[in-house]
Amino acid sequence: MGGNTKTGRKVVVAVDESNESMHALSRCLANLVSPTSKLVLLYVKPPPPIYSAFDVAGFHFYNSVISSMEKYSKDLVNSVMERAKVVYKNFNVKVERAVGSGEAKDVICNTVEKLGADILVMGSHCCGFLKRALIGSVSDHCAQHVKCLVVIVKNPEEN
Repeated sequence: MGGNTKTGRKVVVAVDESNESMHALSRCLANLVSPTSKLVLLYVKPPPPIYSAFDVAGFHFYNSVISSMEKYSKDLVNSVMERAKVVYKNFNVKVERAVGSGEAKDVICNTVEKLGADILVMGSHCCGFLKRALIGSVSDHCAQHVKCLVVIVKNPEEN
């Protein structure tokens, strides 16, 4: 990673619709990147639902629903990336956008590995102990499975 310097780092920030992810992006920009860093904003869409050809709704309805869901998904990605742009626009940093589809924890880990990231930054969604124990936390999973430094940024309202 080049010691204590920010120079040339490849930093992946997982972004979504939440204020927590935008707060994590903001903290990352203020503390972890420099003009020579490469910032990758990663948004993960949920996997598309799987429907059977024998669904009651029928073929025409199915095509209409799929088309509407794809448009909504595209609009959501654009909305999240525009919110992120508001956060990073005043920083002198190279920004790339990446969009994956699937289980968030798996897509994030695979993308970080594939990109050879130096740092993964994620916001904390403040799951309670019971929820974390039952279904797990995406940030906990990623912290255990990626090979780079993981920074989990707590939201100031969690205190």
